[in-house]
Amino acid sequence: MKAAFLDRDGVINRDLGFVGAWREFEFLPGVHGALRDLQRLDYELVIVTNQSGIARGYFDETAYQTLTGRMLEALAGAGVAVRGVYHCPHHPDGVVPALAVRCDCRKPEPGLLLRAAREHGLDLGSSLLIGDRSSDLEAARRAGVGRAYRVGSGEGAPDGTADGEFADLADCVRALAKLSL
Repeated sequence: MKAAFLDRDGVINRDLGFVGAWREFEFLPGVHGALRDLQRLDYELVIVTNQSGIARGYFDETAYQTLTGRMLEALAGAGVAVRGVYHCPHHPDGVVPALAVRCDCRKPEPGLLLRAAREHGLDLGSSLLIGDRSSDLEAARRAGVGRAYRVGSGEGAPDGTADGEFADLADCVRALAKLSL
């Protein structure tokens, strides 16, 4: 079974920096339709997101889980079924001692993708990742994900490691749909 691994902040929602509450969360234009289209292309949807705001003390795990629950409810209401959401709460410079560590799940490390693949029986080689940062693309490469696409302006300049670069998720999925015809 193939998956579309999706970063959250900057791909699904507007990246305002450390979004930890529903009132701060804003879906980007075209996201709902793009996610439905990925499902029609037979991709299982898996969100993989670094959430260092937890380690940094900006919000806690409960707030993150509450926001995630609301996001999933809104997506389900729009006809989008997410197979799983995986997050990394760690950051070496965090203020929460238990989370101020180096780990194998903070992208660019591949841990989130590998865990999702193991838990859901996903074929990484036939899967894809859509992210807005070079760390997303690197995590995909390290995990053996077949293709990785960059959307939005992201962090830093394009580094040439993407299989394609697009303005946003909707543009990326439109291009993928054309390739599937």
